[in-house]
Amino acid sequence: MRVVITGILLGCVLGLSSCSSDLSAQTTTHWPISQLDYIGQTVVAHNRVFEHTIVGGLSSIDYDKQHQQWVMISDDRSEESRARAYVGKMTISAHQVSPMKFTQVITLKGKLEKPYPNLPEYLLHHQQVVPDLESLRIDPQTHLLRYTSEGDRKLGLNPFIRDANWQGEYIDSLALPAAILKSPQHGFRDNLALEGSSFSDNGRYYFTSMEAPLIQDGPVPSLTQGAFGRVLKYDRAGVLLAEYVYPIDKLPAKPGLGRHADNGVSEMLAIDDTHFLMLERSGIQNAAGQYHDYIRIYQADATGATNVRGEDKLVAGHFQPMRKRLLLNFESLHLPHIDNIEGISFGPRLPDGSRTLVVISDNNFNASEVTQILAFKVVMAD
Repeated sequence: MRVVITGILLGCVLGLSSCSSDLSAQTTTHWPISQLDYIGQTVVAHNRVFEHTIVGGLSSIDYDKQHQQWVMISDDRSEESRARAYVGKMTISAHQVSPMKFTQVITLKGKLEKPYPNLPEYLLHHQQVVPDLESLRIDPQTHLLRYTSEGDRKLGLNPFIRDANWQGEYIDSLALPAAILKSPQHGFRDNLALEGSSFSDNGRYYFTSMEAPLIQDGPVPSLTQGAFGRVLKYDRAGVLLAEYVYPIDKLPAKPGLGRHADNGVSEMLAIDDTHFLMLERSGIQNAAGQYHDYIRIYQADATGATNVRGEDKLVAGHFQPMRKRLLLNFESLHLPHIDNIEGISFGPRLPDGSRTLVVISDNNFNASEVTQILAFKVVMAD
């Protein structure tokens, strides 16, 4: 059954009317987290070399509770070094964060049991795919790795979700709905596809999120209106159970004349089976060509959201989106610099039993950007 969204709420989602970022105004919901208290940060040195690879492009982070370590994926398209993930040790106390000590490189491999190729190798042999890896999670039940790639429309390569062991060897993959796959004027947008993912805490479900709308679902965010992105829900057997619509904010600031600006979901993190932390990241270029990153963490609730699974095209007014509420605007931290935050994970518990939350930035292998890791204490709602 289709649920018709009210005109007031639809206007709020699209940024067409004056309203707060809390889409729960008309529907009562319980938000699990009340606030995030900043603890501290650590920075990875630019062009840090570890095991003959350049550490950079870190687009996700996840905590391995079993071994008290972290795993991070690089979005290097096998250009600086082979497509890979890093394992590291980092401790968090109530007042500080230790430096990240890298302990292992995991070279990821495709279906041919070989490392992923770079672009020249792909064009020469047309074997495997050129990866654009963005999100990596540890399966709570199997302890295997699951990661996403955004694909490449120019090369005709679709996004994918794959499983690997800790040696990087390919194990299996999940099927994507037809609506996401590339065809003329249809499917994912380049560099705006499977940017986020998360297992539910018990591993019962797996979720993945699009950074921006599919081509047929409408335009990307602008200064006057937001956009609709999709969140996919899979069960343990890899069956797609649901697709929900997440309302993405409009641009938070005006770019310089002729300069670039974007906003999208750079990562997601399941709090439970229906509540999520959604990391929205906006890069706004000023007149001089310099970027300012606007980072916000929202709580989102899929309860009551329409399951649009099988819908090739979203039609505004014919679905109920996920509700969202702003949890943290990074501007409020008043830190000297906030970079291109792309990863988010719960971490170890503090001595008082509180959970920690960690975010990480992707430096794009650019000397003007940094790889920073920020930690927070999670304050749960009563």
